[in-house]
Amino acid sequence: MTWDKSSWRNFPARQQPNWPDQAELANALNTIGGLPPLVFAGEIRVLKKQLAEVAAGQAFLLQGGDCAESFAMCTAPAVRELLKVILQMTVILGYAGGKPVVKVGRMAGQYAKPRSADTETIDGAELPSYRGDMVNSAEFAAAARRPDPQRMVQGYFHACATMNILRAFTLGGYAALHRVHAWNNEFVKNSPQGRSYERLAAQIDQAINFMKVVGLNTEEMPQLTQASFFTSHEALLLGYEEALTRRDSTTGDWYDCSAHMLWIGERTRQADGAHVEFFRGVHNPIGMKVGPNHDLDDLKKLVAALNPANEPGKLTLITRFGVKKIGEILPPLLRAMKAEGFNLVWSCDPMHGNTYTAEGGRKTRGFDDIMAEIRAFFEIHWAEGTVPGGVHFEMTGEHVTECVGGGRQLLPHHLEENYQTMCDPRLNAEQSLELAFQIAELLRN
Repeated sequence: MTWDKSSWRNFPARQQPNWPDQAELANALNTIGGLPPLVFAGEIRVLKKQLAEVAAGQAFLLQGGDCAESFAMCTAPAVRELLKVILQMTVILGYAGGKPVVKVGRMAGQYAKPRSADTETIDGAELPSYRGDMVNSAEFAAAARRPDPQRMVQGYFHACATMNILRAFTLGGYAALHRVHAWNNEFVKNSPQGRSYERLAAQIDQAINFMKVVGLNTEEMPQLTQASFFTSHEALLLGYEEALTRRDSTTGDWYDCSAHMLWIGERTRQADGAHVEFFRGVHNPIGMKVGPNHDLDDLKKLVAALNPANEPGKLTLITRFGVKKIGEILPPLLRAMKAEGFNLVWSCDPMHGNTYTAEGGRKTRGFDDIMAEIRAFFEIHWAEGTVPGGVHFEMTGEHVTECVGGGRQLLPHHLEENYQTMCDPRLNAEQSLELAFQIAELLRN
């Protein structure tokens, strides 16, 4: 079928805001369409090549970040703290786990969120649902909840600022391996995870010092002084994605230059829907969330549509079953996809299937449930002869109290101490490092 970057408009599009003024919408999208790309085709191709190595079992995918970014948190310290914990996890997975790590952040564009209903009612007042800072405000007031297309323009510039900070940190020396000790957060250092990390960092220091002793100039080795880091977000607002889709001047192919990798969520992966139509035509790596209520035949059609050339590294299936269901659901899914000969990256999202409401009404997730699903993910892949390629976390570098359990044994009554999320509960830095050490053990095995 003929494809162009606007052909999605001929298909039903779910999870789109009810923009009240179409002229305002057109003006905002025209503005974004005239702005520079946020990422570049060459970078996207590098990520796809690295994901092909993940599919072959030669590397491991670490994808993580905020559940929903906010404009207010677009600051250098906030970006640095999240990047810092991802770099720490990378060191643990790479050095202790023995595999190269492909680092993809849920950053620089995760400003929109799907909702189960277009409106919500509080104390008898009904207003449009909050759909992320790129659409409206979380404040429950009529003016704040009105979908405003200019927020997409603001989203572009906040994403651009975040990209600038990420490039500066990853290429300007902050991500150099000789800084491994400096990445350890103050509140983590005295924890068991922080002390284990410091021991690992000391071993890395010794390895780098040995390189210097034998005459290698480690300060001029980009493998030691820089870090490859890629961005991703759930692609909900198709007008925004279309406006940032550009034809590569070297290949003539179309790339969505809003991020290196985009993913399609459970609510928008209809085979005859606008999101699938849009993403079947761009050459970015694409992720697709798969929950417990999927239909196998439908998934096969989606995989064929999104990766018609069966290209390694093009498509990542991100499974989100929950610890109670993964043992029943994942094996037949792996067998079906393997029988079709599909080239896929398999990643585990252990967050969404393990969400529950604790006493007091706060949504949370249990650390033990998260780790148990990851362990089952690995063991099932090993049993089926497929590759457990990666993990997908909602996490932050801040000292939040949103997920229970972990080394400090956070309990439901601790959630109130520092519950900051605008959407779903996130792992804090200490919990993220603890998971990284346990996943490294699985990688070694």
